[in-house]
Formats: sequence, C-alpha cells, structure tokens
Amino acid sequence: MNPLVQLAAEEAENPLVPPIPELVIGLIAFVIVFGFLAKKLLPNINKVLEQRREAIEGGIEKADAAKIEAESVLEQYKAQLAEARHEAARMRQEATEQGTAIIQEMKAEGQRQREEIIAAGHAQIEADRKAAAAALRQDVGTLAVELAGKLVGESLEDQARQSRTVDRFLDALEDGASKAEATR
Repeated sequence: MNPLVQLAAEEAENPLVPPIPELVIGLIAFVIVFGFLAKKLLPNINKVLEQRREAIEGGIEKADAAKIEAESVLEQYKAQLAEARHEAARMRQEATEQGTAIIQEMKAEGQRQREEIIAAGHAQIEADRKAAAAALRQDVGTLAVELAGKLVGESLEDQARQSRTVDRFLDALEDGASKAEATR
C-alpha cells in the first residue's frame, strides 16, 4: 500500500466510533465480567448490606430498650429520692419533737430541783430558827433567873421552879407580842 492510500483510509475512519470487531469483543467481555460479578460478588455484597441493616436495626432496638430501661431506672430513682426526702423530713420532725420534749423534761426537772432546794432551805431556816429560839430561851431563862435572884435577894436554885418561872415569863412575852401584832 501506498502511503497516500493509507493516509486516505485513515481519514475515512472516525476515531470516535470503534471498529465492530472491538465493539463485539468488548461487549462479550463486559457480559462475562457482569455475569461473574452478579453471580459471585453481588450475593456477598447483599449479604454484607443485610448484616449491616440488621445490626443497625438491632442497635436501634437495643438503644430503644436501653432508653426505656433508663427511663424506668430514672423514675425509680426519683421515687426513692422523694421517699428519702420524706423520710428525712419525718426524722427532722421527730428530732425536733424529741428535742422539745427533752427541753420540757429538763425544765420540769430544774423546777423540781429548785423547789427541793427552796424546801430544803426553808426547812433548814426553820430548824435554825427553832434551835436559835431554844438557845435564846435557855439563855434568857438563865439570865432571868440570875436577875430574879439578884432582885429577890435569894438564890433560885430549884431547876423545876426556874423552868416554870422562865416558861411563864416567856409565854407572857410571846402573848404580848402576838396581841401587839394583831392590833397593827
């Protein structure tokens, strides 16, 4: 072939349209590769996609179940917390009542002790007054007997007579003091 003819033949062919034998071979190769992929690879791909879909759906179901369980636990926690708060309030109230009762008992005990101390003081004062009155009566009696003995000029040695005389004198003084207080 002549280079000019060859050049003219090449110009007649369109570079965008492939030759028919190449087109047929490419089409047969495409069908073989597509058939192989459809038979071997596509089931594996579908299997993996199905597993992923099941895993996602199972994960969503587990998440929903976990959410429901979490809400249930939250409600239980809130109920326990409310119960604990109620119990704490009740315990505070009981402690306040017990404190008030203890304070009242302590006040009553203090009052009782105060009254006992006052009564003991009054009893002691009364005993001291009686002892002082007895001692004073004895001293006054002795002084009165001595004075009477000096006035009379004779000794008043008889004890019984001294006691009777002193008692009459002191009784007369007490009666006079009582009448004087009654007239005031």
